[in-house]
Amino acid sequence: MKNAFAALVVGFVFAIGLGVSGMTQPQKVVGFLDLFGNWDPSLVFVMMGAIAVHFVTYLLIRRRSTPLLDTKWHVPTKTELTPALMVGAVLFGAGWGLAGFCPGPAVTSLASFEPRVFYFVISMLVGMYLFRLVDKKLKLQK
Repeated sequence: MKNAFAALVVGFVFAIGLGVSGMTQPQKVVGFLDLFGNWDPSLVFVMMGAIAVHFVTYLLIRRRSTPLLDTKWHVPTKTELTPALMVGAVLFGAGWGLAGFCPGPAVTSLASFEPRVFYFVISMLVGMYLFRLVDKKLKLQK
């Protein structure tokens, strides 16, 4: 229960941050990605702020022997660049650039009740489901 409540609070703070920063506005994101047109650099400052906060808190938190709500740290250890990772990154970037949403802001934007947000989230969920199907089939063939 403690973990679920912590996740709820963190998710709520994250959603507020996305809204305040403008990340839930596709036109803001597309403006940021339009380097050779009407470029909007404001999201650079959002990213710099997020990186700074993460950098400082990560250094402080990792001094602890264990996390507050778990018995051990779960830090990624893989370092290789696989074809699946590269294809996934390209698809993520293309989707972000075309729709102006990435998953977190899209879920947060569901509260706007805009139809295109629902289309994006449904498409994202279908894509995730199809990935699982294809990934299972490929693993069974090996």
